[in-house]
Amino acid sequence: MASRGRVALIAAGLTVGVIALFLGTVWLMLTALEEGGLPGSAKVAIVEIEGIIGIGASGGVDTDAIVRTLGEHRDNPSVAAVVLRVNSPGGVVAPTQEIFAAVERVRAAGKPVVASMGSVAASGGYYVAVAANRVYANPGTLTGSIGVVMQLANVEGLLKKVGVDYIVVKAGAYKDIGNIARPMKPEERQVLQALLDDVYGQFVKAVAERRGLDEKTVRGFADGRIYSGQQARALKMVDEMGGLEDAIEAAAKLAGIVGRPKLIYPRRGFSLRNLVQNRLGLDAAAQVLPALPALFSLRTPLYLMQ
Repeated sequence: MASRGRVALIAAGLTVGVIALFLGTVWLMLTALEEGGLPGSAKVAIVEIEGIIGIGASGGVDTDAIVRTLGEHRDNPSVAAVVLRVNSPGGVVAPTQEIFAAVERVRAAGKPVVASMGSVAASGGYYVAVAANRVYANPGTLTGSIGVVMQLANVEGLLKKVGVDYIVVKAGAYKDIGNIARPMKPEERQVLQALLDDVYGQFVKAVAERRGLDEKTVRGFADGRIYSGQQARALKMVDEMGGLEDAIEAAAKLAGIVGRPKLIYPRRGFSLRNLVQNRLGLDAAAQVLPALPALFSLRTPLYLMQ
């Protein structure tokens, strides 16, 4: 009986060992597929900032997801450097500053960050890019547009034409500042202008510090104009002309990686709409599949979609 017990115990141990080996192998394979190589090897992670910053629910940049991803790469010992691929015309101020701070935390952890500007990296898109160690742009990249804007409508005349009275009950002199049913008062304009001037000053200071320029120089080109990548290079707004591959090579070099680095690509979002439009080339599918519910949108790792 004792002999049978030992045999059963050995068999159970072997079974557990085989299961553990199997699970470990699967984990290694999934990690290799998802992160571009085996754990422990130095890699360059690519983080994409696509669309308007701060309106992720509407197809823009999901700030929380970007900040979380940058934090994961900062803490991942196999990630030696990060490349920001920026295709953004800007967005909301505070979310843009959150991403900027997250990039700085990656750099503070000793991991170089290189920004690669795509078609457009303007306003907040440019602001995020200058948080990197180096900034690359294509000659035709649209960048600049540094400034802060607030647009408010005044529909008082329209409301009067249709017979609508807009009644406001408030506690606080400026609680209904920006009321669309009446002209803006001079003192209200002063309040908003002071707010925008303060935010604009924060923007200019950050760009000046990161680009090694004095604030007067930055204010000289930070007047809302758009520049090509080539013009931006002449103004010292960017470091080099080049695309994503050049940025990856630069990041690897800064991190001390010899040869072509292993890459960690972003996880992709998948939806039935995108599958029909992008894979089958049926742009008219947007009319056939209007506003598919969230139930049909799946967030899945790229390796499951290959």
